[in-house]
Amino acid sequence: MSQKISVITLGVEDLELQKTFYKNQLGWIPEAENKDIIFFKMNGFLFSLFNRKALADGAGVSADGSGFRALTLSMNVPTEHEVDEIFSLFKAKGIAIVKAPEKTPFGGYYFTFADPEKNVWEITYNPYIPLDDDGNVITHKSIDNL
Repeated sequence: MSQKISVITLGVEDLELQKTFYKNQLGWIPEAENKDIIFFKMNGFLFSLFNRKALADGAGVSADGSGFRALTLSMNVPTEHEVDEIFSLFKAKGIAIVKAPEKTPFGGYYFTFADPEKNVWEITYNPYIPLDDDGNVITHKSIDNL
């Protein structure tokens, strides 16, 4: 099987609320949408929002659950300065900041925020994950020395 991701779908309780957040607060432009689902074209894959219960039903699992979902989504940026710029922008827009920017033990720098349904996102600079000019991950450098 090939090693790739084509679509990441986030199950949400309130599609309209979430759609408004991702479009208006983050400034993302939909690639396709209808009353049931919205797709955003990312860097090589699609990110979609879909009703949580319907998504669980389709997967054949329970939609019950609360608290941390054992998943964070991350957007890597090329510099610590860009982390700070995005943090300031999000703070000015009133986006829920979960954790203010801080350095990591391995030389990274990040902050976390949450969408209206408390899905946790990370904006991070990681010196072990070089990015190309379009912001796509090139590789992950060796972490044997950590």
